[in-house]
Amino acid sequence: MPDNSGPAIAFERVTKRYADGTIAVDAVSLAVEPGSFVALVGASGSGKSTLLKTVNRLVVPSEGRVLIDGVDVSEGAAWQLRRRIGYVFQNIGLFPHLTVAQNIALPLRLDGRNDRARVDALLDTVELPDSLASRTPAELSGGQRQRVGVARALATDPGLLLMDEPFGALDPVTRESLGQAIVRLQRERRLTVLMVTHDMAEALLDAARVLVMERGRVVADTTPAALIAGEGGDTAQALVAVPRAQAERIAALARGQT
Repeated sequence: MPDNSGPAIAFERVTKRYADGTIAVDAVSLAVEPGSFVALVGASGSGKSTLLKTVNRLVVPSEGRVLIDGVDVSEGAAWQLRRRIGYVFQNIGLFPHLTVAQNIALPLRLDGRNDRARVDALLDTVELPDSLASRTPAELSGGQRQRVGVARALATDPGLLLMDEPFGALDPVTRESLGQAIVRLQRERRLTVLMVTHDMAEALLDAARVLVMERGRVVADTTPAALIAGEGGDTAQALVAVPRAQAERIAALARGQT
């Protein structure tokens, strides 16, 4: 991979066990190549979001460890780690009393930087007009707010982007548009992207590699093409069956069949 690719991620027998005995993640070991786009899918409670959050220490493993470019994420302060990682989640988390520009600039300010040119460039990156910079989040649509969240996550130019159901609350058209924008950004910047999604079609179309989780374990780890071809096992194929059936029904409608 090129030198300016995002970092490699390694999970080494990562387990998360809660006080009541629930095992959310069960001895997961896998490696994520630098500059790759990986989707984590599975039913609710399968452990995908918990596994994702062990990367930026929002969840601390009970056992095992996570490494970024060979360095254990538990080394050093959590806030220092998180400044090197972009994080986008469904509820966005914009500050309502700050303008769009101020929200985007917040990570820069925490880094001791006051760079309005950088904010303008980020607005352009996520395809938002400069005229929105002075508005508050309440004055934006859901899709625009999520784009601001992406811009803020990219403010310090991280090589790693974690996305936890980032498009779940958006309408289908906005969801598709923003998904394509993320794919372009990932390819242009060679980011390492880990994305949790319930939407199997989104995983198949956006990611180069799909991890299917069930009961805290990775039960399939393969390419979208392999999943479409029927590989990956029963759990994976149950998830693939949904977009496949929808595509077949749409094709039948196009042929005039009901």
